[in-house]
Amino acid sequence: MTEGLDFDEFAASRTRRLFHIAYLMCGDWHQAQDLVQTTLSKMYPVWGRLRRGDGEAGVDAYARKVLLRCYLSHRRLRRSTEVVVAEFPDEPMVGVREGSAAALRITLVAALRQLPPRNRAAVVLRYLEDYSLEETAEAMGITVSAVKSLNSRSMTRLRAILGPDRALLLQD
Repeated sequence: MTEGLDFDEFAASRTRRLFHIAYLMCGDWHQAQDLVQTTLSKMYPVWGRLRRGDGEAGVDAYARKVLLRCYLSHRRLRRSTEVVVAEFPDEPMVGVREGSAAALRITLVAALRQLPPRNRAAVVLRYLEDYSLEETAEAMGITVSAVKSLNSRSMTRLRAILGPDRALLLQD
């Protein structure tokens, strides 16, 4: 299936989706770009082996797994450089109407950013990428029970963080 697909074609066709996943995990546009670039640079040297493997689905799964590991690794390295602030300004977002799709995305990303990195990754893979429990466990290198536990705690935390905004996310 991927025998005819070269690396440039793969990168061009999958970069947008990988960026979307990375952004949901980290919540930062520039860091998401860096994560996708790092993911692709790690895949390039092993591309020949990947092409001969499980086909396109296997290559896509490998790309998401590399992306997840880059994200978690980056979070561990970045921990010492984070700046803690006492309060965030209560100024409204300019140009974003309450109830708009952009406002909902901002609300969701802000809530996701308050979760620890592993919890955020589990929620993104399980609910936003629609992975099964087994696929999420495989991608994260943990057991299915651990995925259930992470997701349960994460969803409880997200419900508490979102409070009344939670109803907005359920609307069409």
